[in-house]
Amino acid sequence: MMLINQVLQYVSDSRRLRVIEIEESYVYIVNIDTTSAMPQRELYLNLQTEMNQDELLVVSDPYAKAIPDNELTEVQIRKREEDWRTVEEYILPNISELLRKKGREKKITEIVKTSGVGKTKIKKLLSRYWQRGMNKNSMLPDYANSGGKGKAKSLKEAKTGRPRRVQISGDYQTGINITDEVKLQFEHAINKFYRKTNNCSLKDVYHFILRDFYSDRYKENGEMKYRVWEVNRIPSYNQFYYWFKKIEDPKKDIQFRKSAKEYELKHRPILSDSKSETNGPGTRFQIDATIADIYLVSSLDVNKVIGRPVIYAVIDVYSRIITGLYVGLEGPSWIGAMMALDNMVADKVEFCKKYGIEITEEQWPTKHLPEIIIADRGEFEGYSVENLINNLNIKIENTTAYRGDLKGIVERKFRTFNGKIKQKAPGAIQKEYRERGDQDYRLDATLNLKEFTTLIITLVLHHNHKIIDKYPMEKEMITDGLVPTPVNLWNWGIQNSKGRLRTIDRNILRLNVLPRGKATISRAGIKFKNLLYGSRQAIEEQWYLKLKNRSIEIVYDPRNVEKIYIPHDNGMDYEACILLEPSQQYRNDFLEEIVFYQQLRSELEEIERSHQVQLTINTDAMMNEIIKKAEKKKKQSFNQPTSKKEKIVSIRDNKHTEKQLNRVEEKFDLSLAVVSDKPDVIDFVTKEKVQDDIPKKSSSRLMEKLKKKRDEKFGKDE
Repeated sequence: MMLINQVLQYVSDSRRLRVIEIEESYVYIVNIDTTSAMPQRELYLNLQTEMNQDELLVVSDPYAKAIPDNELTEVQIRKREEDWRTVEEYILPNISELLRKKGREKKITEIVKTSGVGKTKIKKLLSRYWQRGMNKNSMLPDYANSGGKGKAKSLKEAKTGRPRRVQISGDYQTGINITDEVKLQFEHAINKFYRKTNNCSLKDVYHFILRDFYSDRYKENGEMKYRVWEVNRIPSYNQFYYWFKKIEDPKKDIQFRKSAKEYELKHRPILSDSKSETNGPGTRFQIDATIADIYLVSSLDVNKVIGRPVIYAVIDVYSRIITGLYVGLEGPSWIGAMMALDNMVADKVEFCKKYGIEITEEQWPTKHLPEIIIADRGEFEGYSVENLINNLNIKIENTTAYRGDLKGIVERKFRTFNGKIKQKAPGAIQKEYRERGDQDYRLDATLNLKEFTTLIITLVLHHNHKIIDKYPMEKEMITDGLVPTPVNLWNWGIQNSKGRLRTIDRNILRLNVLPRGKATISRAGIKFKNLLYGSRQAIEEQWYLKLKNRSIEIVYDPRNVEKIYIPHDNGMDYEACILLEPSQQYRNDFLEEIVFYQQLRSELEEIERSHQVQLTINTDAMMNEIIKKAEKKKKQSFNQPTSKKEKIVSIRDNKHTEKQLNRVEEKFDLSLAVVSDKPDVIDFVTKEKVQDDIPKKSSSRLMEKLKKKRDEKFGKDE
């Protein structure tokens, strides 16, 4: 509900308004933050709606201050009395007409004539009267000290709650009561400033409250300044903090100040464990990657540092045993995840033997497919995930962004591995930031990739036989005297028929985890990424003729383009395609390199095409110029035939004559050029020579033409 003389403030721009009149369905308001202002009429319903939606707040009246006359100077009292007399005699009797915009200027002009006071002065008094509380003290000349009692407050008694601290003078600061309006201001400020990613402190928010709701505004050198009110007119920080704790919503605060993802990761309640959703080995595997905290050296040159490797691990949630491992330089990416999945079904005895570690199958017995794989969205969105789901009947559960806690088991294991690496291995990162003068740990790098992989395998074997602290043991496990190590839990689960472990041929898994693409059948071969492949099946079934221009799905390894594979039988069989001779130059390249070459070629051709366009345009222009000159020369000729017959009757003779002239110009002279002051004279009119070359019946006529042509072609040059 709105009241006359009430001060309202917009949340969006902190603009403050005073209600100066309520009339049926309309409200007259005036802006109190400008130097001068006239009333505006607004619909009551609109303002009430904005108040209900907390877009418009009720705030303290900045001029609601009772000032005793004994605190005013004589000049202030005199000016107040003079101005108030003018208001009482000339303005208040006409106030209802002055409210409305229509006719206001006319009424002000009448008041000026009647009172003898200037128009600017009348407008100034009228504006002050409305802006500063519509009372006598609104006429005080001192802006900061002006004001009046304002509207009646709901709490008229002394301030509730414990008293403020005693001032130096021995008086108590009474402060203000925290009304519903003040609480609304607090809530608005908390939503606007505290629940934002810029992470304002509560002290900052309190200062913003004082700035927006409990200060006078003025301009100094063109800049807006704020003067906070006296302490007994503002809420204290302790009051604000007390009410903040009452309306505090920790979940909302973290989500707004940080992010919903960070809340889910670091602050949400933990009411269950990962094992609660599994019923045996192979029910759920978790897969994740981390960049190891160590720098490695090249296997070709120990003095060359190659950076930090990536570790991918697959862990069985039920038993905590590591079922798959990849240590390399791929990723974090689908290629790295694919390698870990490939190792998941590999024979671990053979795997360890490659790195010089001899084990028995009992030490690392895993080579199975799970029912469910829990993975990050990054690596397991798209690619060959559908093949795992459809062909191998593996369900993929993607975690939401920044929810590494959903893969907590594998995350914790990575922390353990990195901790061990920092303790032992040279080249390990000892702290996140090096200080000036610290040793550069990259210079200590000693291990190559194979040696580091051997180190990680050793840690994995140790983990598989280590007791798991705080493992949620089942009663049957305790009865059987089970010691909770990953290998023991894995074997116990299998013996007690828990879980549904499955095995699969390793090549079939690879067929289903490799990326897929589209190839086109043409007469030149099966084309993929502009590379040509051939297969026995394609030749036997005459694909190049029968299926020309048809698109087929293929499987490929971007690290080895020498072969692609055509899957059959729902991913359970395949046909291998070999790179044909025209594309053999790329057999040792990675697919990324080939794509780069093709893009580079396209870019070069595109650049050249723009040059070609320019060349074509210039060539056309030159051709047109040559033709124009020839046409002009023909028009200017004085020996034009008079008839069409004359133009064509001597074509044969004319051609022969032109041939003789060309022979003179085109003949080879292999002798050295000799510089002479006298030009050589070539005799074209030797009778015997002409008779040898030209039929007798046309010799005289031909000689005349030769002479004429020679004069036209060479005479001018001489």
